[in-house]
Amino acid sequence: MVAVVRCLMVLLLAQVLLEGATGLIPEVGRRKYSESGKQTPEQSESFLNEFELRLLNMFGLRRRPTPSKQAVVPQYMVDLYRMHSANGDHSTKRPKSMGKHAERAASKANTIRSFHHEESMEALASLKGKTTQQFYFNLTSIPEEELITSAELRIYRDQVMGATSPSNSSRNSSTSNSAIAGGFHRINIYEMFGVPAAHGGEPLARLLDTRLVQDSLSRWESFDVSPAVSQWTSGKGHNHGFMVEVLHPEEGEIDGGHAQRRSRHVRVSRSLHQDQDSWPQARPLLVTYGHDGRGDSVLHTREKRQAALRKQRRKHQHKASCKRHALYVDFSDVGWNEWIVAPPGYHAFYCHGECPFPLADHLNSTNHAIVQTLVNSVNSNIPRACCVPTDLSPISLLYLDEYEKVILKNYQDMVVEGCGCR
Repeated sequence: MVAVVRCLMVLLLAQVLLEGATGLIPEVGRRKYSESGKQTPEQSESFLNEFELRLLNMFGLRRRPTPSKQAVVPQYMVDLYRMHSANGDHSTKRPKSMGKHAERAASKANTIRSFHHEESMEALASLKGKTTQQFYFNLTSIPEEELITSAELRIYRDQVMGATSPSNSSRNSSTSNSAIAGGFHRINIYEMFGVPAAHGGEPLARLLDTRLVQDSLSRWESFDVSPAVSQWTSGKGHNHGFMVEVLHPEEGEIDGGHAQRRSRHVRVSRSLHQDQDSWPQARPLLVTYGHDGRGDSVLHTREKRQAALRKQRRKHQHKASCKRHALYVDFSDVGWNEWIVAPPGYHAFYCHGECPFPLADHLNSTNHAIVQTLVNSVNSNIPRACCVPTDLSPISLLYLDEYEKVILKNYQDMVVEGCGCR
């Protein structure tokens, strides 16, 4: 409750200081405040900087992110935001590329993070009948208090040119073995343990997930790497990265040209394909699902409120009575749209109005508030009950943090849904 009051007090403080401005801290508001004579320009700027820092701390950030123009927001994270947005529709479907495992993981998390691999640390090796790619994800930006409950490794693959389509394969193949060899290959994901052995020896690794994929399709493949990432982030294991293994059909079943195309179409390295423009969105992506331990709310779409009940209550409200008022927080007013991807702003609302004696039923009062108001009617030294939020809902933010990592996070108690006398 203290966190809720602090959040709303900060937002309302900005509203009062800026004399009813509709944004968060517009530049006009900065000038009005500094020219009001209440503070010197230096004091005003210091206050506003402290105000911004407190809001950033509320969002779990130590400083204001300043992402570069080269920062990439994966489309998958945008799709997840749309699905989990607090202002979204229940009919919003999950992304087509999202597996059932990831959907279950997202339902239990209030923080989803994405990571691109460190290209400078990737390594490629070709062994007989297969191609292996080793790469590393830097996870040091994940806070220690955040519990990672699940993680998925996402790899994009293009259709193999010349591959037999499923319909042609079933219609034209004379033997099942040749159809399987010509239409499928396997992708294995391993956790690396230490540096690979010298002189071309097999690296020390354990299999995390595997998938038999079809040559004739272009799509994202998702692999469960939760055991490894949970160990790394909890400090129980050392992060040496992953190895992707592409298994080709046995030698003799298919010619070397087709095998080469199979290895090249799995996009795990910038050097493995010529279309550089698509690489930023086709890079391997590690997605973690976790919970920061703050509250019980998860990234669920906010339930639709009972509009009919609200309308019924509003009919009985006096103009000066305690009720909800409009307050829109626009992130572009302070340049926060540079690092907040979505939404551009949100309707926070606030509570204001009188709690007169006697308290009417529509004021949603507690027994204590009724008693306090009753005492106030005979003893003015006792204040009346206050008009405060009684029902709050969360919002979801998609943003880039100080390290240019893309995060989808649920922030509780950000929107006033109902007011009452307390």
